[in-house]
Amino acid sequence: MSWMKRRLLAFAIAAGTALLVATAAFSSPRPGPASIFTPDKGKFRILVNGQEVGKEDFEISRSGDKWIARGTTEIKSEGSEMRVSGTLELHADGTPARYEWSTQGAKKASSSISFSGPTATIELRLAGAKPYTQQFTFKSPQIAVLDNNLYDHYAVLARLYDWNKKGTQTFSVLVPQELTPGTVTVESLGSQQIDGKKLEELRVNTEDLEVDLYLDGQRLVRLVAPSNNAEIVRE
Repeated sequence: MSWMKRRLLAFAIAAGTALLVATAAFSSPRPGPASIFTPDKGKFRILVNGQEVGKEDFEISRSGDKWIARGTTEIKSEGSEMRVSGTLELHADGTPARYEWSTQGAKKASSSISFSGPTATIELRLAGAKPYTQQFTFKSPQIAVLDNNLYDHYAVLARLYDWNKKGTQTFSVLVPQELTPGTVTVESLGSQQIDGKKLEELRVNTEDLEVDLYLDGQRLVRLVAPSNNAEIVRE
């Protein structure tokens, strides 16, 4: 074989190898950014004074490079019924990107919230009224969304908590249905034996509410608000 043929053959082999490598690089799925979340799905029973008043179906799942926490709660109390739905879109590090909620019942309302860094822009829509827009700016883009009657948001909050650091940690918080900004502190109270099972307890404090979260690994299984005589239990 002449040197020219050998050179052409070597070039063809090298080109073929490069093509295979390039094809593999494009065809192999690229891993998304590291996330503080893992998929979760379940149902919470809502108890007040020991009586069941409602349920929430929820799911936390990945969508491209973001995560979506969806929850729908139905509450029956004193002859009235209310349905609340919320969809929270999060970046992999837990910072919110967008939130939408709606309520149906005696009053109907809906809202869309977009987050850009530490700024939240809210558009509220009430039946029979013009849309209302309001903007809040927080100290940090790491904002905890804790909406009324959507307890999967506390499961998200438990993921925001730095379990390696522990101690008391403070987060900016937004309660969308009340258009209320503020702060929330989260503190680990260590392992507790609940009904013969070892669970991790987090204590959550806002300006007017104290809530105890109980987690089995990363799964929120119980939530207790003593001042409201309320308990939320995972089925």
